[in-house]
Amino acid sequence: MRDQRHQEAEETINVRLWTYAEAVKARPYLRSIVRSLREHWLESQRMRLQMRRLDARPGRPDRQALIVRTEAAREAERAADHFNEALRELEAIDVYCLDPARGLALIPFRLGEDLAWFVFDLFVPQGLDAWRFHADPLETRRPLREELDPGLVDQVFSSRRLMS
Repeated sequence: MRDQRHQEAEETINVRLWTYAEAVKARPYLRSIVRSLREHWLESQRMRLQMRRLDARPGRPDRQALIVRTEAAREAERAADHFNEALRELEAIDVYCLDPARGLALIPFRLGEDLAWFVFDLFVPQGLDAWRFHADPLETRRPLREELDPGLVDQVFSSRRLMS
């Protein structure tokens, strides 16, 4: 029984909780990393698709086809390495990639006693336009109030009475 409790304690993950003001300040950096994640993920997928198409060709591959496939595999691996490097950089600041193709990342914060997430969207001009509770389905997006300044928004999000 004691060993099981010890294992559970070791599996606890400490996540840095962001404020809205910190998330707003980090937008240019987040935009750069999330864009890099997206580009490397798409490149990796493109090369893997090229490899599948080459493998699906009927008959035995000739020398040129083998060279092209080897190069595609090398490029796919290189893109995957770059993707993983960017992912580690993002996770080092406790921001998590939700969908690399859509350019979505989640930034943790506390709303009252609950864990919540700011949604960073690469394709939204302001970058941050929504938030969600941890327990919400991944598709859930609650709008941020853009007319508020970052200091006031931090006060609003720390208040329990404004929860949706």
